[in-house]
Amino acid sequence: MKVPGADHPITVTPTKGRVQVKFGGQVIADSTRAVTLQEASYPPVQYIPRDDAKMAFFEATTHKTHCPYKGDASYFSLKAGDKSAQNAVWSYVDPYPTVAGIAGHLAFYPDRVESIDVGK
Repeated sequence: MKVPGADHPITVTPTKGRVQVKFGGQVIADSTRAVTLQEASYPPVQYIPRDDAKMAFFEATTHKTHCPYKGDASYFSLKAGDKSAQNAVWSYVDPYPTVAGIAGHLAFYPDRVESIDVGK
């Protein structure tokens, strides 16, 4: 496990306003409780609580990844109507303590969903 620091800062902060994710013409996640994870120089990522997602559109996959700063991520594919996207969503069920605020939240690859609207 690596600890964020000056050379690789990571912050998790509440997102102002609403975050909506659309896929296949459907709003599949809608939250006023999202958090923004900012990691080093990467673009910020919105993490939405699972309770604020329509999990009927999500299918767990066997794909897994490991981040030395955040821990082990599991993945979901999306299906809405005739549209599908493999491993379009990831989640840290038990992240490392420095990013505990993303536990049980979902993050979306922007190029695999129609839109991620922040601040509506």
